[in-house]
Amino acid sequence: MNLDILIFQQINGWAGKFICLDALGVFFAEYLIYILGGIAFLLLWKNRRGIFWAIIAVILARFGIAELIRLFWSRPRPFIENNVNLLVEMAAKPSFPSGHAAICFALSTVIFLYYKKVYPRPKFWWGAGIFFFIASVLVSIARVFVGVHWPLDIVGGAIVGVFSGWLVIKISQKF
Repeated sequence: MNLDILIFQQINGWAGKFICLDALGVFFAEYLIYILGGIAFLLLWKNRRGIFWAIIAVILARFGIAELIRLFWSRPRPFIENNVNLLVEMAAKPSFPSGHAAICFALSTVIFLYYKKVYPRPKFWWGAGIFFFIASVLVSIARVFVGVHWPLDIVGGAIVGVFSGWLVIKISQKF
């Protein structure tokens, strides 16, 4: 048995056992991403360019790089070929890389790098950046918990997101 399946079974195996844990998992997997977007919008409100670059990073990660990868590697979602604890409705489209992870980590990277440049004082910079990365990890683990992604889908999405956020910030510094 490969490591991806083993980790998936360990995380998804908790689904369906506790009502509160299931509700929390569904909330993190489905809705926390919207709260993060709203918080990012508020944090970047004073500088509209920050909002612009965050949106560009998210679009590049989710609808650019992630979709390009999906054209060449169509990996089925866990619930297609396996008996899993599925807690949310999901279309049977390719799962690699995770679009949610790509979006969250792109946004986290932009917030982290943006605040590092604008507010070099470590207190706020680390606080905003770490909050977003922790929330991104929670969204990502929840996607495995609810049965719609493999752990490697999450790793792939995180790499795509961090790269997109970094690239967009590097491009923004040229302008």
